[in-house]
Amino acid sequence: MNISGMKAMVLAAGLGTRMRPITDTIPKPLVKVAGRTLLDRALDALEEAGVGSAVVNVHHLGDQVVAHCAARAHPRIVVSDERERLLDSAGGIVKALPLLGSAPILLLNADTFWIDSDRSSLASLAGGWDASRMDMLLMLVPVGDTTGHGSKTDFVIDADGRLARAKGDPTGLVYAGAAIIDPAIFAGVTPEPHSLNLYFDRAIEKGRLYGQVMDGHWITVGTPGAIGEAEAAIRMRQPAPA
Repeated sequence: MNISGMKAMVLAAGLGTRMRPITDTIPKPLVKVAGRTLLDRALDALEEAGVGSAVVNVHHLGDQVVAHCAARAHPRIVVSDERERLLDSAGGIVKALPLLGSAPILLLNADTFWIDSDRSSLASLAGGWDASRMDMLLMLVPVGDTTGHGSKTDFVIDADGRLARAKGDPTGLVYAGAAIIDPAIFAGVTPEPHSLNLYFDRAIEKGRLYGQVMDGHWITVGTPGAIGEAEAAIRMRQPAPA
């Protein structure tokens, strides 16, 4: 699939409670790591992959996120406003569907990012999409290629790329907060608060949840203490020019 024609959604409406006290005054997507906001790191990845349009949802301290998005030229951003009611991951997508259309959606979390080893991981993900077999294609990463995550795994993958829940299996992989989703899975669903995990499980039951392992290092920033760890990981993999 050609990524340049895709629309993306960045989930940026969370409360960021584990990041307090920083998030008492700054929404988590605008927390800076090595001088760049988490939201901009997600949008940078989209821009570098050639995505021209993105929807960003907002809730906690949403005015700040709206203003930040307005100051950015690329990708073109449309805001999905959840300031009155937080809808969780799946509910937020459902509310934004009129802005996203019926083609497969590229989904990113605003509180994780990665450093690609070579080619854009998002472009590679798009290249792996097969609508005939898949309802969702998740970007995955080995635990050893993460910073800030710990040892928990999310999914195990078979030889064909089909996923099942890891259920504590230490050989499993971590969901890297990026996915391609067929919006048809939300047919008839209303924008009520609910989690994307429900759709992961439904797709597993149908044999239509697939994964692709990224080539790079993935970073999650969940607490104030994780900022320093993330910055150290960036320095290690992106040394300053001489």
